[in-house]
Amino acid sequence: MKKMVSKTLVAAAVTAALGVFSSGAMAQTAFPDFVVNETIAGGTFSGITADKITGNYTEVITFSGNTFQASLLWNAGQFVANNGTSPVASNLSPTGGTATQYGLYALYQASGTFSQSGGVTTFNFLPSASSSLRLFLDPNSNTTFTAPGTGTAAWATVSSGDDILIANGVPTTGQGTLDPTLSTCTNGINCGSFGATSSFGLTAAGSQFFTAPNPFYNVSFQSGQLNNFTPAGTQTINGSLDVVFSNAVPEPASVALIGLGLMGLGLSRRRSKKA
Repeated sequence: MKKMVSKTLVAAAVTAALGVFSSGAMAQTAFPDFVVNETIAGGTFSGITADKITGNYTEVITFSGNTFQASLLWNAGQFVANNGTSPVASNLSPTGGTATQYGLYALYQASGTFSQSGGVTTFNFLPSASSSLRLFLDPNSNTTFTAPGTGTAAWATVSSGDDILIANGVPTTGQGTLDPTLSTCTNGINCGSFGATSSFGLTAAGSQFFTAPNPFYNVSFQSGQLNNFTPAGTQTINGSLDVVFSNAVPEPASVALIGLGLMGLGLSRRRSKKA
């Protein structure tokens, strides 16, 4: 019963936070639905309806003064429906394994400022000429990646000649908090969260993959979990990162709230699976 109440409260908090989007697309669901045609990537599903994409990231981040620059690799794990709670059958697979499985990954660069108080680090993402978001399909799930030496450079890819660029964007805003004293922070895991928004524009190939709505949403929202690290020099960190889409950009405070809510919802699901 306690787990059910906790999950309900977190979901309610997320729904309330997402109320800032208040568009027609949000009328029936907290997370706007989209439809995917996997056949362009060699998959067999042509009409997947989902409202969130879950995944994991590895990020190289460099701190200097009160600023940071980050270079992130995101690998999608699965499509999810019902306000991000129910996995949807698909051929998406970060590791491949069969002829119909494919990968979906993003390369993301962003920068901003940070401050520290009482052991808590607060991050603010800021628009920058060097910021970028690129989303790719990996039809054969054979692309490998090499991390950059600092957060100022992009991840390098190998065996990516057959990959398909399906969307471009520019990070616009975001907030995050790293707090090792959180009750969720165990063995350096789940020690904070972040939420960020980016513009989102499909390529011609992307319009064949994301088939609805048409025109597609023009904003992507990324919410992630922070594992513990020292905000100094160059660090490599990782965690979970999920993506939803919208046609409205939330206020910065709401971005942080949604990121925290989605992290809590993810933690609730993981705890339920362990029980």
